[in-house]
Amino acid sequence: MTTDRWGIDATWLDALDEVHTVEQSTIEAIRAVVGEPPADLEDTAPIVARPGDALEVDHAVVVLEGGGRRDVDGELDEDFPLGYHRLQTPDGRDRLLVVTPGRCWLPDERSWGWAVQLYAARGHGSAGIGDLADLRTVRETAQQQGAGFVLVNPLHAVGPGPEQEDSPYLPATRRFRNPLYLRLDDVPGARLSDQDRATAAELNGRELTDRDAVWAFKRAVLQRTFDADHSPAGFRDWWWHQGQPLQDWATWAAVADAHGANWPDWPAELRDPRSDGVRAWVADHEQQVAFHAWLQWLLDTQLAAATGDLTVIQDLPIGVSGGGADAWAWQDVLATGVSVGAPPDAFNSKGQDWGSPPLVPWKLRAADYAPFIESIRSTMAGAGGLRIDHVMGLFRLWWVAGDDATAGAYVRYPSEDMLGIVALESHRAQAVVVGEDLGTVEDGVREAMAEHGVLSYRLLWFEDDAPAAWPAEAMAAITTHDLPTVAGLWTGSDVREQVELGTGEEKQLKRDRKQLLAHLTDAPEGPAKRATPAKAVEAAHRLLATAPSLLLSATLDDALGVERRPNVPGAMERANWRIPLPVPVEELAGHRGVQTVARVLGDALD
Repeated sequence: MTTDRWGIDATWLDALDEVHTVEQSTIEAIRAVVGEPPADLEDTAPIVARPGDALEVDHAVVVLEGGGRRDVDGELDEDFPLGYHRLQTPDGRDRLLVVTPGRCWLPDERSWGWAVQLYAARGHGSAGIGDLADLRTVRETAQQQGAGFVLVNPLHAVGPGPEQEDSPYLPATRRFRNPLYLRLDDVPGARLSDQDRATAAELNGRELTDRDAVWAFKRAVLQRTFDADHSPAGFRDWWWHQGQPLQDWATWAAVADAHGANWPDWPAELRDPRSDGVRAWVADHEQQVAFHAWLQWLLDTQLAAATGDLTVIQDLPIGVSGGGADAWAWQDVLATGVSVGAPPDAFNSKGQDWGSPPLVPWKLRAADYAPFIESIRSTMAGAGGLRIDHVMGLFRLWWVAGDDATAGAYVRYPSEDMLGIVALESHRAQAVVVGEDLGTVEDGVREAMAEHGVLSYRLLWFEDDAPAAWPAEAMAAITTHDLPTVAGLWTGSDVREQVELGTGEEKQLKRDRKQLLAHLTDAPEGPAKRATPAKAVEAAHRLLATAPSLLLSATLDDALGVERRPNVPGAMERANWRIPLPVPVEELAGHRGVQTVARVLGDALD
C-alpha cells in the first residue's frame, strides 16, 4: 500500500483481495482539498501517550488538567495522571498532552441485552414515535429479564425545520440530541389539551412513523410551554455550565429556523460562528436561542431517567450533515467538495456515498482533536456505552471526490491517537466501547481494536465461523438494522422485497439466503426446514448463545418476529427508519417471543 504525504492511498484492496489503482485525477483533487499542513505541525500537534511512555522532548513542564505542574524529562512517570494536559517546552512551545490508559474500560462480567430502534418502540403514551419514556420502559423490562444493557440507534439532533431527516445516521450534530424523543407529559410546565391528546393518539395509530407530523405537533406544544416560562428552575444555570458547544448548537438551530438547515445558504454575515454578525443576531433573538438550549436541558433530564442504572450503548454515526451545526462550528476542520462513503464491493458495485464531509486529518490534529473528543464524550455521556459506526474510519476513510463513489480514494487518519482518546473517554465514563467492524476490514484494524479494548462486532449473518469460535472481546449478534431479520430471511420475504425494490439480483439474493440459512439448519438444535419463524428465531438465538463474547445482543425486531428490516440500503423510496414495532413497549415483557429470547440468552450466561 502506497500512502503519500497527504495521507492518500494510491491503491486499495477489495473484499476479494483484488488491488485497484486510484485515478491520478482523483488523487490530485483530494490533495487540493487536504491542503498543506503548517511547517511546524509536528512540533505543535497533540501528543497522545500512556504513563511510562517516552516523549520526544528532553525537558518540559506539564500544566495538569486538574491543577498543578509536573516536570517531564524524556518520559512520563508510571504514575502520571490521566487526562488532557498542556506541555510547555523551554523554547516557548505549548501543546496538548493527552495521557491515556491505552485500553477502554470493560465490565467484569458477560451480559446480554436488547438492541432497539427507539423511534420504532412506541408505547401507549407516545405521540407517533418511540421516545425517552418508552426507552425507560424498555430498560425496565430488560432489567427485570436480567439483561445487562440496551443498544439504541443514534439519538442525535437533526435540523429543526418542518422537513425532518429520517435517517439517524445523517444528523446535524454528533454532540446534541433530537427533541423528537421528548415525552411531552414529562416536560415541566407542559399542559396538553384534549385536542393535543387526540392528535398524539392519531399519530400513534399511523402505520408508519411520520417525523414531520410528529415534530410539528411536539414543537408547537414545546414552544408554547417555553414561551410561558423562559427560565424554569435550574435551566439557566445548567445552560451556563455547558459552555460554548451548547451555545453554538442553540445558535445554529435558531438561525436554521429563520434561514434553513444548510448554513452555506445563509446570509454571508451568519456563516462564521465567531463573527460580529452572529453575535448581533443572537442578541436580537435571545429567546429563540434559549428555546433550543432548553430542549437540550429537557433531553438531558429525560435521558438520565430513561437509562437509570443500566448500560445504554449509544450509537455514534460516521459523520454529520454538511449543512448542519457541527459542520458550521467546525467548518475550518472539515473538507469541502468531497464526502465520506465506501468503494465498490461485492454488495454494491457502484460504491456508496454517505453525504457527510470528512474531517481533514492534519486539521483535526491542529484543532487538538476537539471535534472528535466532543463527539465521543457527548455520545457516551450518561449512558455507559458507545458503539462506533464504521470504526474503520478511525484508520482510513473513503473520500468521494467525483460524481459517484467510484471516484474516490482512502485517506489515512491518526488512528493510534484517536484510539487513545477513545480509551481515555471510556475510562472516565466507565463506558464499554464497541467498534462496528463489518464489511471490508483491512489487516491490523481488529488487532489494534483488541489492543485498545474496543470490542469487535460479530454477526451470525456475516461470519463464516460458528459463534462458538468468535472472540471473547466482542459484541455478538445475529443481524443489524441494515440486514435481514431472522423471520424475513426464513420466510423469504426479505428477498422478495429486495427484488421488488431493485436492490439486488434475484439469483444472487437467493444464493445469499441459502448460505445464511445454513447457519441455522446445520446447527445441532437447528429448526426443521418447515419450522415456523418463531422456531427459527429461537434456534438462531440458541446458536448465538454459544458465543463466548462479552456481550450478546438480540434485536426486538427478531424477538417479535418482524419480517421487514428497519433499513434497506440504497432503497430511497422505501419507508426506511419509519417502521414501528408491532407491539407497544408496555406489552413487551408478556410477549412469548421476547420471553423466549430473554430466557435463551439468560440461561447461556448463568
